[in-house]
Amino acid sequence: MLSAAHVHASGYARALSTRPDATFVGVADPDPERARPILEQWGGALFANSEDLLGQCDAVVVCSENMLHAELIEAAAQAGKPVLCEKPLAPSREHADRIRHAVQTTEVMVMTAFPCPFSPVFQRLLQRVRAGDIGRVLAVNATNRGTCPFGWFTRAELSGGGAMIDHVVHVADLLWRLLGEAPETVVSQTGTNMYSQEFDDTAHLTLGYPSGVFATIDSSWSRPQNYRTWGDVTLKVLGEKGVIEADLFGQGVSELTDRYRNLGTASDLDGAMVGEFLKAVTTGRPPSVTAEDGLRASAVAIAGYESAYTGRASRVA
Repeated sequence: MLSAAHVHASGYARALSTRPDATFVGVADPDPERARPILEQWGGALFANSEDLLGQCDAVVVCSENMLHAELIEAAAQAGKPVLCEKPLAPSREHADRIRHAVQTTEVMVMTAFPCPFSPVFQRLLQRVRAGDIGRVLAVNATNRGTCPFGWFTRAELSGGGAMIDHVVHVADLLWRLLGEAPETVVSQTGTNMYSQEFDDTAHLTLGYPSGVFATIDSSWSRPQNYRTWGDVTLKVLGEKGVIEADLFGQGVSELTDRYRNLGTASDLDGAMVGEFLKAVTTGRPPSVTAEDGLRASAVAIAGYESAYTGRASRVA
């Protein structure tokens, strides 16, 4: 694992350490204190730098701050190591160009860490829409609201933005899989309505597609710290003959007494995603979630910031 900065790093370490077809080698992180809890729980060694770790592993998971993704992907690609990289894959157009160039010139496999496509709820929604249950899709209302993670996520020099860059990409990727087309335009607004600090904590986008379909995304950090799930990915798909609604994190058993208790969920999306990565590494086949998927989704968030800044619609590059 290259860096343990991301909040999902521990989950990926667990998923890797509990599989019989993988060995968790360790973590390379300039901040040993970030890596220590993971290594204490799941084993592995602490590496002083990325080069040392790349020399002792077959593949890597990049869990760094967003603005370091390109640098670490480039290093792994030059070393010939397949990569599973946290999202957003690219927080800027420049970083997107660097990542695309690294993938094309080395032909190293890079997978974007999008767990949502592995959701049984989303797969069922996709199946019903493709079967024509609601007829032609006209519009989608989607959310990926969540809890503000603070730390480096709210420092633009490390994250590339705030709530918009953090949460838009998951839904943008699901919309690509659902609609089979990328949006042409984005109109968006951001705000500092929750915490009144410099980072955007609220964000809303409207996407226009070539077919005439439009979609809205609420990607705000508007959920309290004690919210019932870490995720809040929902899709309401309006068709000519009906509506399908899906809550990707609504599975499980809930207990409401003196407080809310989530007693477990039915599927391990991180585990399924890591399993797909390992299968792609060991078989040499492309993963079902590619670097291009991550770059396409990142482009939507980047265009969203451009629209919020200019006050006009922005074209998705």
